[in-house]
Amino acid sequence: MRSSLISLYHRLPPSLRSLAASLRGYQLRRMRYGADTEKLVAEALETERLPSAEIDRRVQERLQYVLARAAREVPYYRQFWQGPGAAGRDSGRLSDWPVLEKEAVRTAKHDFVVDGCDPSAMIAEHSSGTTGKPLHLWWSREAARRHYAIFEARWRRWYGVTRHDRWAMLGGQLIAPVAQRKPPFWVWNSAFHQLYMSSYHLSKETTPHYLEALKRYRVKYLWGYTSALYALAQDALAMGRDDLRMTVAITNAEPLLPHQRDVIGRAFHCPVRETYGMSELVACASECEAGRLHLWPETGLVEVLDGDRPVARGETGDLVCTGLINVDMPLVRYRVGDRGALDDDLSPCACGRTLPRLKFIEGRADDVLYTPEGRRVGRLDTVFKADWPIREAQITQERLDLVYLRFVPDADYTDLVGEQMVAELRKRLGDVCVRLESTDVIPRTSNGKFRAVICNLPAEERRRVSDAAGAST
Repeated sequence: MRSSLISLYHRLPPSLRSLAASLRGYQLRRMRYGADTEKLVAEALETERLPSAEIDRRVQERLQYVLARAAREVPYYRQFWQGPGAAGRDSGRLSDWPVLEKEAVRTAKHDFVVDGCDPSAMIAEHSSGTTGKPLHLWWSREAARRHYAIFEARWRRWYGVTRHDRWAMLGGQLIAPVAQRKPPFWVWNSAFHQLYMSSYHLSKETTPHYLEALKRYRVKYLWGYTSALYALAQDALAMGRDDLRMTVAITNAEPLLPHQRDVIGRAFHCPVRETYGMSELVACASECEAGRLHLWPETGLVEVLDGDRPVARGETGDLVCTGLINVDMPLVRYRVGDRGALDDDLSPCACGRTLPRLKFIEGRADDVLYTPEGRRVGRLDTVFKADWPIREAQITQERLDLVYLRFVPDADYTDLVGEQMVAELRKRLGDVCVRLESTDVIPRTSNGKFRAVICNLPAEERRRVSDAAGAST
């Protein structure tokens, strides 16, 4: 049914596509915002300046409510807490709960909904990820209202904009047929004052049309995949466009690297802010004007683990999160699939907010590379320099001793640049074979996201080399 509707939508003329997007937008607006939205926004802005001890107290109080509700009223967890695995454990102690993997949520999704809650009366969401296996999720209507109020406060008001301003989104929705070669590659969603632009159709040839659309629709701020905003900014600078001045450019869905921040900021004459979030509603974060990535404690509690073991603040590990806002489908100690670190600098933030902080988001946990000695290597963004004449690059590991470095060259690219990139990569991975591959385009995932690092080693081999490294230390 869904595929037939999409096919019908793609056959519509552009004006009717925008009408369809607007009608859907009005439906979503009714679900996300209401008479209490401004009150909830004010609460979020007030909370972020409370004493840290008070924020922690509120988090722990909410956590106890969620854990008790999950243990009693969620079939998946009730089975655990009434089974032999719970002997000697305390359901009120978070560390006694098992870590929840994505596959469990995929295969037993209805078992995570609280008793008596009807998914058909909830808001259906999904997380497509990069694996091609989507997660089906349900939000309570109260959770949606609260989430989008905090979203308004910390993903807009912090940056001097609101949902009533005209904005452009560069995302992965197929709002134009893939085979379409002429503009428009966007729709105007009047319900959200939003110009939704396709990341799939963005290229050197189409960029001038995108830039003209931003000007024609009087867009005030940008939002989108980091890689898409970066590509758009690169071309804007190359064309000498100096007439597109935004209030802010907000990145999401992909880590923001320093050279990308620089290029986007110069192209659109505005600050660039990084955000983090997910459809599972277990963690969100936003970057303040001081450049710190603040977590939203109302949304979830974040742990950083190496396997099942907590790591020290400042050390990198898997992000494992417990949702506190969507209590009708609570996910407890859910491994989200990303890696990062909690901030080990506990001094007050210059912005004055007292929210907890992430040190950084490294990227997907699946995209850590492995050396023959068993080391796990992340944060490979430093391999690429802002002034190198390449548009984008992707590192793919096929074997422990074989890595491909695919890149899209710019006009000034030379063989020496390739040698320098290989040398930088070997500094981090050791004596491995690095094969350079020049290409016209690096494919995106099914939802339009760009993956800068991909590890294709089988899971058994990753475990083997990690275990061997652990045994030798």
